[in-house]
Amino acid sequence: MFVYPRRELFYKRPRTNIYRIFALVVMILGTLWFLRGLSQGEIEHPFTPTATPTRSAASYALEGNAQFIAGNLEQAITAYREALRLDPTNARLWAELARIQTYSSALLTTDPARLVRLTEALESINRAVELAPDDSTIRAIRAFVLDWNANPTLVGERQAAAYLNEAEREAVRALQLDTQNTLALVYYAEILVDQQKWAQAEQYILRALERDDADQLMDAHRVYAYVLESIGAYNQAIQEYDRAIRIAPNLTFLYLRAGANYRRLGFGALNEATARQLYDKSLEYFQKAALINEQLGIRDPIPYLSIAKTYSQTGDYFAAALNVKKALEFDPANADTYGQLGIVYFKSRNYEGSIPALKCAVRGCTAEESCEARGGCRAGDPGTPVVGLPLSPNTVVYYYTYGSVLAALSRPKDNKCPEAVAVLSEVAAAFPSDRDIAGIVQAGLTICASLGVSASAPTAGGEAAVTTPTAMPAAPATP
Repeated sequence: MFVYPRRELFYKRPRTNIYRIFALVVMILGTLWFLRGLSQGEIEHPFTPTATPTRSAASYALEGNAQFIAGNLEQAITAYREALRLDPTNARLWAELARIQTYSSALLTTDPARLVRLTEALESINRAVELAPDDSTIRAIRAFVLDWNANPTLVGERQAAAYLNEAEREAVRALQLDTQNTLALVYYAEILVDQQKWAQAEQYILRALERDDADQLMDAHRVYAYVLESIGAYNQAIQEYDRAIRIAPNLTFLYLRAGANYRRLGFGALNEATARQLYDKSLEYFQKAALINEQLGIRDPIPYLSIAKTYSQTGDYFAAALNVKKALEFDPANADTYGQLGIVYFKSRNYEGSIPALKCAVRGCTAEESCEARGGCRAGDPGTPVVGLPLSPNTVVYYYTYGSVLAALSRPKDNKCPEAVAVLSEVAAAFPSDRDIAGIVQAGLTICASLGVSASAPTAGGEAAVTTPTAMPAAPATP
């Protein structure tokens, strides 16, 4: 039987497509290449989470500068240290760290803490100079750091003089490298003030202020204010501090300096009404500093101590004591603050209350005694042991006030004179040529002598022995 072939209308003969085969081969080879890359780590898995980007040194430096402007100097220091961890040979980073470390020392409340911070600043700027010895700005910042280190209370008279002379040489070197360096002109003016060369200081700061970049430079207005207050132009100084504050509105030390100038104006006011207004302005600036610290979470006692000093000058000793106690909440181991509390109590004639606070300042005290000095600790606060302050020009007022109060409150049945004579004898030995101190010491020793407690001649160590007779003299009349 004959069968006709199928028509192509209903059936198409299969044919091989060379292009389709080629595409399939390419796809197979691509898949094999992709799988091989994944297995060898040459290709990252598409669903692997994106890695967190590593921060650069410049990023940390920007953060440090922002923290400085925000007033959080400790965080600024931390950020710059992180930047230097990533870029340890960057001289400008070392210099900026030193500048911030120096400024931050103004916010520390004890001399040892200030000395440590200023020493760290000097180490930082020395490293910057090693890396870039011919950088004018770095030399200028080193002059600034040396000038702030030239504090006789911290390093002694001889070392302070040496630092100040070196600071001047650094400022001159900075200006030799760049005669138009605004920062060098500014810091040189500050050094000249500390050298008591006020006319030259004013010349250099005015030169700096003529520069185009000075108007937005906080340091320029701060130093000009410092020059002005050093010559007694307190109103003009406040105006310059206000300009510096507008540039850096969260730097609390600027508010503290402006407030101190208002307080000084209040002290010299011709009438009570004017004085009251000036003291109120002073308190306004100090309270602003305290508010900034509260917003930043900074537990800084200095604004409260400044408020207390202003209230003390106005005679409001109750408010003064409250603010000193607030400062002690932030720094309960600070012997100097206990000394200030003792002086406030003394001025308010709370003589008995001044003794525990002054004891903490002069001799140190236990945790329990520190609570007594503060008028009691809050529930759950066991108190804090306090180490006494060594006798120095800054602490002598605590010593002779403590000794005088002990002597004045001594009675035959409550004789505090052995301790009073010991303290007053230390003061007499340390300040033999100060007539005012000698008069205070002698008054206290006279009281104790009437109770049979006296000091012998100074010993080889500079202190006097206390002599107490076995038989007590007749008791004086009770006042």
